[in-house]
Amino acid sequence: MANLASTYINQGRWKEAEELGVRVMETWKRVLGEEHPDMLTSMANLASTYRNQGRWKEAEELDVRVMETRKTVLGEEHPSTLTSMANLASTYRNQGRWKEAEELDVRVMETRKRMLGEEHPDTLTSMHNLAFTWKDQERWEDATQLLQ
Repeated sequence: MANLASTYINQGRWKEAEELGVRVMETWKRVLGEEHPDMLTSMANLASTYRNQGRWKEAEELDVRVMETRKTVLGEEHPSTLTSMANLASTYRNQGRWKEAEELDVRVMETRKRMLGEEHPDTLTSMHNLAFTWKDQERWEDATQLLQ
């Protein structure tokens, strides 16, 4: 079911993706518990469905829950936690909440630089995300310097 929900997301079939995503998340929650990685992934996927529809409040609520749970269970520097922080930053960015987005983007980027190195694809992605946040604020020089 989770793969089918992801297929719906990739096809832009939001209503079907949401309905199935909710079912998957609720099933995982009941069977595996709220802290299980599969349940958290299904919650993150549902948040992505909301984000892709511009349903920022719903996306944010799930993004925060995923991030906080992953911090508690996996630690702040775990790759899955960093991904959930980047997802929440994206939700903030899309709402024009630049300060909150920037704080998360910087934390993710700095942690990935330290853990993975400056040339790792995940680090480069986080640098791009921060540059995008700055670009949206018309901080052209900051964005350009980061990406050079």
